[in-house]
Amino acid sequence: MTELNTPIVTDIDRPILVPPGGHKKVLLHSCCAPCSGEVMEAMLASGIDYTIYFYNPNIHPHKEYMLRKEENMRFADKFGIPFVDKDDDYENDRKEWFAKAKGMEFEPERGIRCTMCFDMRFEKAAQYAHENGFHVFTSSLGISRWKDMKQINGCGHRAAEPYDDLVYWDFNWRKGGGSARMIEISKREHFYQQEYCGCAYSLRDSNAHRKSQGRIPIKLGVLYYGDESTQYEPQAENKIIVEK
Repeated sequence: MTELNTPIVTDIDRPILVPPGGHKKVLLHSCCAPCSGEVMEAMLASGIDYTIYFYNPNIHPHKEYMLRKEENMRFADKFGIPFVDKDDDYENDRKEWFAKAKGMEFEPERGIRCTMCFDMRFEKAAQYAHENGFHVFTSSLGISRWKDMKQINGCGHRAAEPYDDLVYWDFNWRKGGGSARMIEISKREHFYQQEYCGCAYSLRDSNAHRKSQGRIPIKLGVLYYGDESTQYEPQAENKIIVEK
């Protein structure tokens, strides 16, 4: 069982969560600290022994990738949660991601490019779970209102299918105030506040939208939840570049 270093700060009367099959050991694929904060605290409150699995070669550029990973690691360390960093070959993994995305560069958010992206990450998570004694894996991705939960759950179940001893836990982390607590925890912890989904094409499209509104491009590593001093004024226009 995971040993907690710090008591849970959020004072919430949560229901007790029971993973599929009554298992008490779960592998949590995490995309970032803001999305996983509520998921982590909810599982801790239910006494679930879980490990964070971080594999997100879609995140671009590398500076943004490191910001998101380090915030996630910081929060995991606060509670003594094991953190598996599987982006040990980030450069080759990101090249593979771009190769898989070829021909989908202009697909919309929640489209087939996102399905490919979820599949790639969940397949790795499922393989790790199978090889390391986890019978249940889940993800923090679905808590975001910007994501298509049906799409994410479909990818999760598909990733688990090759393994007879593994299931994907498609719990709705948004319900019962989960989405609101996600923001509450992010502000309490002053998490880094990312302004786009993560991939190069999401950054491109987000900046294109901002430009159409007369706003400046996204500045990496600037905004933090609950810290007004990190706000910046959207005013100038710059050229949008997608790097590979």
